[in-house]
Amino acid sequence: MEWASAYLALGGLVGFLSGMFGIGGGTVLVPALLVLFEIQQFPTTHIMHLALGTSMATIVFTSLASMRKHHQHGAVNWAVVRTVTPGILLGTGLGALCATFVPTNGLKVFFALFLCCIAMQILFDLRPQASRQLPGVTGMTITGTLTGWISSLVSIGGGAIMVPFLVWCNVPIRNAIGTSAAIGFPVAAGGTMGYIATGLDTPGLPFPNLGFVHLPSLFWIALASVLCAPFGAKVAHHIQVNLLRKLFAIIMLVLATHLLL
Repeated sequence: MEWASAYLALGGLVGFLSGMFGIGGGTVLVPALLVLFEIQQFPTTHIMHLALGTSMATIVFTSLASMRKHHQHGAVNWAVVRTVTPGILLGTGLGALCATFVPTNGLKVFFALFLCCIAMQILFDLRPQASRQLPGVTGMTITGTLTGWISSLVSIGGGAIMVPFLVWCNVPIRNAIGTSAAIGFPVAAGGTMGYIATGLDTPGLPFPNLGFVHLPSLFWIALASVLCAPFGAKVAHHIQVNLLRKLFAIIMLVLATHLLL
């Protein structure tokens, strides 16, 4: 219980960012959980897997709250969500399985480099040109599989991948964010099941847990994120978010540098 306030504050930030940018929040949540888990002296062998699994479980709740608000604004393309979901579920399962065979330090380096790439994309506004239409079922399935695999491996909601892809396919930016928020649910659901299944027989994990999901931190973070995600989604539809995107990119660079060091 003494860590509840820290988890609540973290959940509020993650929920707000999830609603505003259509991302799952793992880019902030995973590094922050690593710090909190290290302070609590959780087993170092699986500390990265716990952070990834708990983050992915949190995105289940965050994405639902964000998706509901974007749907109210008519910003979710449900046809895209339905088409991409089968590939998403396949990819998230593969990603969670791959993560169990990668050492903690290897996951930290991979995640830090991934953060750097996304941060530079946002910081320098490296958006793809809207030059084509959405692909067919096969193309969307392949896109979903790759998105799910990467998202599960680094515990994100998929927005960092899907939003640029949808913009590239001539989807308006607000609809891309709203649709990405909805896609975050199957990403998180599939990834969470993977991290639960792969961690069930792992000894020495902090109790109470469900595989690689730490239940107390999940509860407090999910509670705050569900309350704050609608506010972030509302802001995304009413103000210019370019400055906030730049600040968010700087925060990611700082977190990535910390992980690499």
